[in-house]
Amino acid sequence: MPSLKTAAIALLLTGSATANSAAETRLPDAISAPGEAIVLSVHAEGAQVYECKAGIDGNLAWAFREPIATLMADGKTVGRHYAGPNWEHVDGSAVLGRTSGNVPGATPKDIPWLKLDVISRRGSGTLSSVTTVQRINTAGGILAGACDKAGATHSAPYSADYVFLRKD
Repeated sequence: MPSLKTAAIALLLTGSATANSAAETRLPDAISAPGEAIVLSVHAEGAQVYECKAGIDGNLAWAFREPIATLMADGKTVGRHYAGPNWEHVDGSAVLGRTSGNVPGATPKDIPWLKLDVISRRGSGTLSSVTTVQRINTAGGILAGACDKAGATHSAPYSADYVFLRKD
């Protein structure tokens, strides 16, 4: 009969295996990047900024304008995310992306998960070899409904994880 210590170790190892398999969960095909290696993974806290504009039907509604977010790793600010969409690392390297895939967020209040192809790079440093950016694990960021004054702006808080990848 196994000892209590042996049973505890087995339980810990099983828990570790479960945590590892969750971390390796396959992303939906629309945003996956097979064969690419992770350069950097960060957490972002910020806002999606919306502007009140007339839609095709002539009615005023909130339209996405731009993101603004702080990029963090290990509890430290390592960069920022802003209109373009651009991501800039504290070392001066930066990338500009264009959406190439998306899947809905977990709830209707969450912005979609995205895959973005890098179309431009600046500087040398951490982001200089990045070819793809994934936005995953989104929370919040959606602002819907009517607005009453064209040109008015409003921000919707959001968080997400950004994964920066390069082709091997």
